[in-house]
Amino acid sequence: MRKIILFLSICSILVLGSFLFLSPFSSVLRGSDNSPEPQVLRPAHTYSIVAIDRATGELGAAVQSHWFSVGSIVPWVEAEVGAVCTQSFAEVSYGPLGLELMRAGKTAEEALAGLIKADKHESVRQVAMLDAKGRVAVHTGKNCIPEAGHVVGDGFSCQANLMLKNTVWPAMARAFESTKGELVDRLMAALEAAEAEGGDIRGKQSAAIIVVRGKSSGVWWKDRLYDLRVEDHPAPLDELKRLIRLNKAYNFMNKGDELLTENKVEEAMKSYTKAMEMYPDNAEMIFWPAVTLASTGRVEESLPLFKKVFAMDTNWAILVPRLPQVGQLPKDRALLKKILAQAPPRK
Repeated sequence: MRKIILFLSICSILVLGSFLFLSPFSSVLRGSDNSPEPQVLRPAHTYSIVAIDRATGELGAAVQSHWFSVGSIVPWVEAEVGAVCTQSFAEVSYGPLGLELMRAGKTAEEALAGLIKADKHESVRQVAMLDAKGRVAVHTGKNCIPEAGHVVGDGFSCQANLMLKNTVWPAMARAFESTKGELVDRLMAALEAAEAEGGDIRGKQSAAIIVVRGKSSGVWWKDRLYDLRVEDHPAPLDELKRLIRLNKAYNFMNKGDELLTENKVEEAMKSYTKAMEMYPDNAEMIFWPAVTLASTGRVEESLPLFKKVFAMDTNWAILVPRLPQVGQLPKDRALLKKILAQAPPRK
């Protein structure tokens, strides 16, 4: 057993070493071949939060910045492993390396301490790490541009730099702690609180939010409940909030599909109905529940839904006759005729 553990440990070290020396951002740590001076890459002056939902085990991170596509740089989250936000003069490799270390059993504090120690430019870094047990570690380098700072709470950390005021991160913490609902709602509330305090001194441009399940399925893309990015927008938080609401509706749609595959029609329809109520003008969310009703003998209930969809876009009526051949509707000419009668007359 000891030999196996030693072998796995060596493998982990080799993997981490390859990250350090093959990362396209590793020139920040050791300097490039073309210059004797290290090159600092990708400034991401911003505010962010990492957090765990103690009740569900969900992990999440959220961020907003006056920088294009901040979601591709700052937040890193993995179910049953942890969450990382790397910002200021961002060394992106803190994200994958931090997760790799925590996946190998290191605490957030141990993972961050090791990476900081190896970084010659830690003074310009701002990094927060959260492990799957809710332990938090944060580093705000002394040369992060003011106003810069962080605050740690029970299972979360809020951090910011280049802010208009030094009240930003405390406001984020208060909003996160006082907001009810899903983890995604609490993370969003923290971002909105930061903006209400003046936010980034330069303004706003992009935002992102990631929330993963409390228990890993072993397939990372199945574990992501929310993975949303606003790359460039005059009001990124407003757009992010709209996307969260849309994501919630599609979560209900997906749940309905899962229930339907288990032949739990009533439960599926309840889930579909919640989605329709959230987005009553989304044709997709109306059409497939209508198909489900028609396929399970509840034809009269389906007809008003088909009528509403066809009024939005007659292409949905063109789709209907294609469904019986792939088993999505019964092969019943009378049924198809009844459904298509709900479409407006062609001009």
